[in-house]
Amino acid sequence: MSRAQLARGLGDGASRRGCPDAPSRALGASPLGPTSGAGPVLGLAVGLLADRVVGDPRRAHPVAAFGAVATAVEHRLWRDARSAGALHVVLLVGAPAAASHLVGRWLERRAAAASLTWLAAALAIALGARSLEEEGRAVGDALAAGDLASARARLPALCGRDPAPLDAAGLAAAAAESVAENTADAVAGPLVWAAIGGPAGVVAHRAANTLDAMVGHRSARYQRFGQPAARLDDALGWLPARMTTSAFIAIAPLFGGSPAVAARVVRRDAARHPSPNAGPCEAAMAGALDVRLGGEVRYPGVARVQQRGPLGDGRAPGAEDVRRAVALSRAAGLVIAVLTGVVLAARDRARHGGGP
Repeated sequence: MSRAQLARGLGDGASRRGCPDAPSRALGASPLGPTSGAGPVLGLAVGLLADRVVGDPRRAHPVAAFGAVATAVEHRLWRDARSAGALHVVLLVGAPAAASHLVGRWLERRAAAASLTWLAAALAIALGARSLEEEGRAVGDALAAGDLASARARLPALCGRDPAPLDAAGLAAAAAESVAENTADAVAGPLVWAAIGGPAGVVAHRAANTLDAMVGHRSARYQRFGQPAARLDDALGWLPARMTTSAFIAIAPLFGGSPAVAARVVRRDAARHPSPNAGPCEAAMAGALDVRLGGEVRYPGVARVQQRGPLGDGRAPGAEDVRRAVALSRAAGLVIAVLTGVVLAARDRARHGGGP
């Protein structure tokens, strides 16, 4: 995964599944770090707005800084053993999440607005909706213009696949699949974990997802060391992926699809994907857009070709389908954001005695 992908939270996640490259107490205080009693929904809104307006900085992104720290820690801890990988995860996921929890509690005792800002800042850093849409549209626009060279040049910002052997349909499929997977990782994940664990939940999910992208793949170096990161990312990504899948299915009619067809494709085809979380998302997108995804996948510098089963029964995707995938992703993100707001508001009311 490139530094740009790392900073934006984009890429082929769930890499342990063959890719060499990404209920808490619902109405009570979260054990991972409470949000502000002054209005966590406002913190959610500010975080979403910051991602939408500002996006991800090209330089000095906190996630890129985390990646640099993670690399340094890996160099000190690495052994060809799962126990070393587990310590790596505890330090790089547990420590930031615990620190976020403690800072959030300290801010909450002093100023409601400061605590609210802490949630907004965590979301602004972790969310990648704007970057995902921009990169997806860039590939779609290049394909629409018949400029395969530009489409190949832009694809690595979305995923780690080798774009060189891909034709127009292959580029469109790779882009659509990456948009589907990254909707769960870079949009739904931060939102769902904000609802579950507040800022600490957001930080834990983002750190685990980043570590999986860095070490969670089946190479000689990371076969054992990277397994704890991959397993944790699978666990933390399970609910966001299912919410993304459900959102794709529910809003399929807005994009000319059928919820029944999309759900059938998920039931039948999701297990054909090596990732337990990306599979349902990509299958749901294939069904909702009536396109056929999956198939052969190549990665730069890797001789082995990964053969994935087909997802969906529709036509081969094209430029317009990439644009539709981006629009579907944005709509699904809006649905999940609204649900997150409902959960945060309910928790806020419960913590303050159920008053208005």
